[in-house]
Amino acid sequence: MTETTSESELRAQHSQSGSSEALQESVPSREGRQYLKYTFFKLLPSWWSAEDMEESKAQFKRIVDEFSNRDMIVKSFSLFGTRGDCDFMLWTISERLEDFQELLSKIKKSPLGRHLGTPYSYLSMTRRSEYIRDHRHPDQEGDALKKVPGNAKYLFVYPFIKKREWYNVPAEERQRIMLGHIRAGHKFPSVKINTSYSFGLDDQEFVLSFETDYPSDFLELVMALRSTEASKYTELETPIFTCVATPVHELISLF
Repeated sequence: MTETTSESELRAQHSQSGSSEALQESVPSREGRQYLKYTFFKLLPSWWSAEDMEESKAQFKRIVDEFSNRDMIVKSFSLFGTRGDCDFMLWTISERLEDFQELLSKIKKSPLGRHLGTPYSYLSMTRRSEYIRDHRHPDQEGDALKKVPGNAKYLFVYPFIKKREWYNVPAEERQRIMLGHIRAGHKFPSVKINTSYSFGLDDQEFVLSFETDYPSDFLELVMALRSTEASKYTELETPIFTCVATPVHELISLF
């Protein structure tokens, strides 16, 4: 028996529909994901002879407070004394890229903004991990699409790129390697990791940030991770920034 044209078309439509549904299931959801932005600022030499310094700092605080009261997270950190090429950082989290644009535009247009450079800036996004969905530890990294910074005193930030050969390793082997890496990290429960993804959004592949009250624990964690099998697939994990959580009203008193 031959198949009629209408039957053939229906089969083709059903096949296309099934392929489309399978594709939709394999693509991560767009809903509920956040953008993360780590923007590092450097005070230019002109700042130290600027007029109206107090008003300039007060206006900067008002801008940060304004955006903190939106559906946006804004946390300020000092790098005075920890790096020579930047002085402070704003960690911002939002579901809208435009929020970052509006905030940075206001800062740059402000009196203080005329005396600020941005030597480093990292953009990333949340995504469900391929490796840790069923492997969670309280207060460390989970599978949430929402990042909520804690109240730790210190934050360590760096961009991260894996070697291309990593992506040619079979999925089961990558899973095995990463579980060993994750187990090593879980030996340091005082350190909370925030992994976000930059593929196609910025120059790096990931941005990693670590919250802790104990810098020595983070140092030991990094040393432990160097000896894991996953470490040999690392292409880049610098520069590393040591940031001190500093509310904006305290931050402006430093300059």
